[in-house]
Amino acid sequence: MNKVILIGRSESGKTTLTQALTNKDIRYEKTQIVQRGEFIIDTPGEYIQTRNFGGALAVYAYESDIVGLLISADEPFSLFPPNITSMANRLVIGIVTGIDKKDARPDRAENWLRLAGCKKIFKVSSATGEGIDELREFLSTFDCKEYYKTQKIQQSNYK
Repeated sequence: MNKVILIGRSESGKTTLTQALTNKDIRYEKTQIVQRGEFIIDTPGEYIQTRNFGGALAVYAYESDIVGLLISADEPFSLFPPNITSMANRLVIGIVTGIDKKDARPDRAENWLRLAGCKKIFKVSSATGEGIDELREFLSTFDCKEYYKTQKIQQSNYK
């Protein structure tokens, strides 16, 4: 399974998504520190929301195979600037969470992720399970080594 780092603001659903992807009971947990699991790196939202912590995300992203940018379907704005994915030397995917919420606008969140540079976007609900199997399948079958080779991205992990 490819290792993915989940990056998004506080309450965007990173920890809940981690629980859903690892078949754990869904319960609220506030992530206070970077949680390193078997194939998921769950980061506190404050790391993307606070300028001084941005460097830590870059370091942890280097330990991953794939970067996942999360935006909840009911968020009023995006923290990710246009074309931010060009700064990463990893595949960056977009993940729209909370698509089952009452005030969800998943198409708006998807558009923000596309503007950020994400080409592959998953729409998921950790509560209902919608889209979780598709994301899990992608993470387990995507050939990062071949992708980085065809993209001519120099990766110390994928030589």
